[in-house]
Amino acid sequence: MTNNTEIEALFLDIGGVLLTNGWDRHARDRAVDHFGLDADELQERHHLTFDTYEAGKLSLDEYLDRIVFYNDRSFTKEDFKKFMFAQSKPFDDMIAFIKDVKTRHNLRTYVISNEGRELNDYRINTFELANFIDAFISSSFVHFRKPDEDIYKVAMDVSQVPPQRSVYIDDRHMFVEIARSLGFNGIHHRRLESTKKAMADLGLS
Repeated sequence: MTNNTEIEALFLDIGGVLLTNGWDRHARDRAVDHFGLDADELQERHHLTFDTYEAGKLSLDEYLDRIVFYNDRSFTKEDFKKFMFAQSKPFDDMIAFIKDVKTRHNLRTYVISNEGRELNDYRINTFELANFIDAFISSSFVHFRKPDEDIYKVAMDVSQVPPQRSVYIDDRHMFVEIARSLGFNGIHHRRLESTKKAMADLGLS
């Protein structure tokens, strides 16, 4: 991947790039074991309603009412939320790399992510992402979710940087393909070293 156009902006996913996924299938499996829930029922209810939560049309309490607290439980909603939040862990090496590249190349940095508001707020604040991210184009803020192209277009409007002068990094290959179709330089993030090499090919060593 080579590009002679000077890069001005970096667009990143959060889950799988800067942090672990906040509430993926593995986290839900751990919740099933921890709280003694019915796995099939939780997963089915999750898939029926989680997109609505990520699009900012449900609160976290409403989402949990639908997937867990439709029955009486021996634990509280606060117990469950605390467990959910605790699933988020930082990828410290990747965060340090992005901070370094941002500073050395004077880049503007933006997040494009599918995240429910309360989880998103927790992750931004706990891991101090706003210290190096200039704006968050999160699904729960703008009411579009990847793979909807509109969330990328909102990000372009917010940044006021042409996609040809931007890099988009995501661990989901399809989302990278969509970004490329809109003109972004796309990097499919699998591990830090391969992403560093791809960035270097774009002049961001």
